[in-house]
Amino acid sequence: MSDDVRGFALQAINFDKLEGWMDDDPSSLFEAMAACLRQIEMIKPYRTGSLGLTVEDLLPLLRAARDVKPSTAADARQFFQEHCRPFRVQRADGHQGFVTAFYEPEIAVSAEADGLYRFPFYRRPDDLIDLDDGNRPSALTADYAFGQLRDGQIGAYPDRREIDEGALAGRELEIAWAKSKVDVFFVHVQGAARLRYPDGTVGRITYAAKAGHAFSAIGKLLIDRGEIDRSEISMQTIRRWLNAHPDSIDEVLWHNRSYIFFREMLPGNLDKGPVAAAKVPLIAGRSLAVDRLIHTFGTPFFVRSDSLVHLDDGKPFRRLMLALDTGSAIVGPARGDIFTGSGDEAGDDAGTVRHDADFTILLPKDVATRFI
Repeated sequence: MSDDVRGFALQAINFDKLEGWMDDDPSSLFEAMAACLRQIEMIKPYRTGSLGLTVEDLLPLLRAARDVKPSTAADARQFFQEHCRPFRVQRADGHQGFVTAFYEPEIAVSAEADGLYRFPFYRRPDDLIDLDDGNRPSALTADYAFGQLRDGQIGAYPDRREIDEGALAGRELEIAWAKSKVDVFFVHVQGAARLRYPDGTVGRITYAAKAGHAFSAIGKLLIDRGEIDRSEISMQTIRRWLNAHPDSIDEVLWHNRSYIFFREMLPGNLDKGPVAAAKVPLIAGRSLAVDRLIHTFGTPFFVRSDSLVHLDDGKPFRRLMLALDTGSAIVGPARGDIFTGSGDEAGDDAGTVRHDADFTILLPKDVATRFI
């Protein structure tokens, strides 16, 4: 067992102790692993998380997977059994892990603002800069990854309220305009969207940067205020509450000071998911957002949740997934966000996922001894 300063440990187990493994079909992961390999070798390697699993550690696994086209689920499982060793992620506090889910919304937009389309999606501003230990001012805590460079001084960027009230107006940063501020907010939460224009053309946007302020969940705010019962909280119940309380929309949304900027991308094959933080298309039901400070993109995880049943026709969720994304709310060693796909049906699936889960990381056998 390997202790970690971030408050978790890894426990080596065998595949025959991995409940649900023999019923899973991870065949669709091979295409994503090949895409990760191309990103690493041809463009830019992924950053190493605090666990210490490096891109160099993952490369033999990804290269071995490159030419594999499993004809059966058993063949796909056999590949991972031959090349990986499973380790249960154990939180120091003894609690289970936790999963939520996200999706790619489709939003009606216009390229121009008018009386109907009034709420913008913004590109990254040129005065937004990346922060690190070398340039972060003492007034900003270490969780600020972005700040504003203005007149030679670095400070906090305007937050959601300031931007909504016009801090970026007149700078021609608008990608497109939506009809609903609530729709824009939830695209910020999801990190990507399909944009459907009045002439029927479809564009795509994905995360580019954020203003830097910490993410604050408006669902928790509504629970704390007694507006929605904790057992009923979901994207759908939050939307219903906001629609029923239009005079409170600004005040509630402004509770989350975090603000997301986007970049346009070619729509590509709309049968595939959006390109997210790992710079490869997400696979519905197989892509996982993880804490990037701990884990490295391209790492396989087996996620099991006995209480999450609506994604698998009433059966407990037990799937091998690939770490391909991250998010402000995804914090901790056994915390994940499942990508459910694109469109309204995927949104219905994603909105109600809030479940305890067990996380098992599959480490390449050549480096597994470092973590025992």
